Amino acid sequence: MFNKIILVGNLTRDIELRYSQGGMGIAKTAIATSRKFTSNGEKKEEVCFVDITFFGRSAEVANQYLRKGSKILVEGRLQFEQWVDQNGQKRSKHSVIVETMQMLDSKGDNQGGSYNAPSQGEPQSYQQPPMQQQQSYQAPQQQNSYNNNQAASQSREMPSSNSIPEIDIDEDEIPF
Repeated sequence: MFNKIILVGNLTRDIELRYSQGGMGIAKTAIATSRKFTSNGEKKEEVCFVDITFFGRSAEVANQYLRKGSKILVEGRLQFEQWVDQNGQKRSKHSVIVETMQMLDSKGDNQGGSYNAPSQGEPQSYQQPPMQQQQSYQAPQQQNSYNNNQAASQSREMPSSNSIPEIDIDEDEIPF
């Protein structure tokens, strides 16, 4: 199965940072994304609000540099949450657990923090260390006996987080 979501939008509120009993940072906020479309010749805009949660070092970085209105790109996984409210009603929602984020504001646009954006307009990027991510990717070792030295020097690496990955899924892999 595959559970991956990529969102670009603006934070709807400041980060709420807390720490678990084990000392791990947990930061919660929400992101607003929008899509523009035309319906019956009329231009419309649809806005979607999604709760997002950062863990570990990325929670601390998000709290330090991001504020309400900050523009970010997040990659993560969708999570279904259930609880019982104060009135005894069962409630549920979907939220995103952030695995990777990119801060998209330029240095002059960032009103709440002092992070140093690269000088050439490239977005500032932060990825969790591999030990804190749910899954990490390692390229398979090439085991060709005819050229082991060349194969070892040409190991594959994941693309940088600056590019949005393309997903190539065969129709046989789709569960519905």
